[in-house]
Amino acid sequence: MPSSEKVDVLIVGTGHGGAQAAVSLRQHGFDGSVVMLSRDSEPPYERPPLSKDYLAREKPFERIIIRPVQFWADKAVELRLGAEVIAIDPQGHVAHLRDGGSIIYGKLIWAGGGEPRRLACPGADLAGIHSVRSRADVDGIMAAIDGGARDVVVIGGGYIGLEAAAVLRKLDCHVTVLEALPRVLARVAGEDLSAFFQEEHRLHGVDLRVETAVAALEGEGGKVTCVRLAEGTHISADMVIVGIGIVPSVEPLTAAGADGQNGVDVDAFCQTSLPDIYAIGDCAAHESAFAGGARIRLESVQNANDMATVVAKAICGQPQAYDAVPWFWSNQYDLRLQTVGLSIGHDATVLRGDPAESKFSIVYLKDGCVLALDCVNNTKDYVQGRKLVEARARPDLAQLADPEIPLKTLLD
Repeated sequence: MPSSEKVDVLIVGTGHGGAQAAVSLRQHGFDGSVVMLSRDSEPPYERPPLSKDYLAREKPFERIIIRPVQFWADKAVELRLGAEVIAIDPQGHVAHLRDGGSIIYGKLIWAGGGEPRRLACPGADLAGIHSVRSRADVDGIMAAIDGGARDVVVIGGGYIGLEAAAVLRKLDCHVTVLEALPRVLARVAGEDLSAFFQEEHRLHGVDLRVETAVAALEGEGGKVTCVRLAEGTHISADMVIVGIGIVPSVEPLTAAGADGQNGVDVDAFCQTSLPDIYAIGDCAAHESAFAGGARIRLESVQNANDMATVVAKAICGQPQAYDAVPWFWSNQYDLRLQTVGLSIGHDATVLRGDPAESKFSIVYLKDGCVLALDCVNNTKDYVQGRKLVEARARPDLAQLADPEIPLKTLLD
């Protein structure tokens, strides 16, 4: 690799955001040189299936790659895998690589995502402790199961932890989920949804414990064998999966002076405070109208893809501010959760349907205005509820609570 190579657009990261940025640049007429590089050794692939279909071995890796490898060559997008940017010179427009090389860029799109947050307790470096962030992570989990691991402790009751727990139960593992907060999904959902998923996991045989803090991981021969809780008890573990969030991977940007306390701050066009540098996806903190104007990071495929399109349009001279409606999904057992909007700051909820029938929706409101919906096995409500979120609708609450009344009829 030439040490003084020049490229028109350098994309750092090959997840959903990075891949979509490259695709969108070509779709919007950009004909300059594009290089997409990543520390990962695999071509761009989907991340959500890692804790679902891929871990369950229901989808081989070939079915979760974002595009066939030949696609990138056909679009004149150069893939550089196993490469890492360690420093940025924003004035000189230079990205310095770990291997000693450097790339002079015209525009830089940072789609670096994040690294799994590590446990801050004794024993966190023992073998047998896994994350769910990359193909290599999940391959390690599957290898442990093939090697006889059956007692699994999942630390963290967010979506990743719960999805992994559901798959591991299907694989006949004994699963314990430990959540330090009073309920699972506490940061992303209301109490009713948390209670529903807690009950579902327990019905499927998961030993789910909330308000449970981990004191240490203990092992023999350098490998984890048990989890010691703060209250003194021990839980046997052949394997531990840690799902306690991510740390945004933005060190080269912040070291170069980019603004940001939680990731890197971006404006309405996803540009950072550094010249000609954009940031998208999990690591980009933006002001969201759907969060009352608060600056937030969103860890979702939707956010990464939509931000990528915004950046591509800006680079191609077609600026359009980011205003996409947030949406998310999660598959656990035979349950499909679909969320639209953000429930941040809600002061009321309305339940549509019966959780006992595993088909219902929870509508979140603030001052009578619809902020978000969580829909379980209820795609119709999800699709129609999106319109309520977009319109900031103020529906009649009695009608809203009636599952027989279509949500599309409640638009102002």
